[in-house]
Amino acid sequence: MTGWVQIVGIGPGDETLITPQVQAVLSEATDAVGYIPYVERVAQNPNLALHPSDNRVEIDRSRHALEMASAGKRVVVVSSGDPGVFAMAAAVFEAVENGDPTWRDLDIRVLPGITAMLAASAACGAPLGHDFCAINLSDNLKPWSLIEKRLRLAAEADFAMAFYNPRSKSRPEGFEKALIALKSACDDNRPMIFARNVSHPDQSIKIVPLQETTPDMADMRTVVILGSSQTRIITRDGAPIVYTPRSVD
Repeated sequence: MTGWVQIVGIGPGDETLITPQVQAVLSEATDAVGYIPYVERVAQNPNLALHPSDNRVEIDRSRHALEMASAGKRVVVVSSGDPGVFAMAAAVFEAVENGDPTWRDLDIRVLPGITAMLAASAACGAPLGHDFCAINLSDNLKPWSLIEKRLRLAAEADFAMAFYNPRSKSRPEGFEKALIALKSACDDNRPMIFARNVSHPDQSIKIVPLQETTPDMADMRTVVILGSSQTRIITRDGAPIVYTPRSVD
């Protein structure tokens, strides 16, 4: 049996947001590798051997997947959202570059998924409708000074911004520092969107002016989006619509 590795995104949470392409590959795979809660989401397949692991062992996880594929297994590496956005695709390729030379000849593919930031944007309108950037606020793999620099420059360039991993229990001060930097860099009161458990039944969306935000409004289950200076809010009965026009004043 010829082995392969397919790095797949299983979307933000709602099972209907997993693409048919990814569903087909999950049905063909012999083994699933990934972070514990993501692997649990594919556990309903009785023919799939599960290999869950902790959140900070991405390279070890990748090597394990590549070793199994070399032995003839059909391996899916599971990420939430899209595997190329702060997820496992880059980790697998880093392992390939620095690992066994034979891994370069394996059949390795990346199957896209719906990211949390796109699901969050859709849930409240189109705040990412014009130029935007995505910034991971975790300083596990990069220094805080670099994050702060990117926040400042993104604000100066007037991007809408999507923030991943805003505030964990182990480093709650990160989001507080991010808000301080953003409030200092932005001289207007653009909207900040807190989308928690996006696409899940208990999804919540809060829209708060930047200068009124507090660190406790986000946790690790929250995707945060900050509008640009051009972002608009349409008030109406029910939830407002937030969007960033495609044209610039």
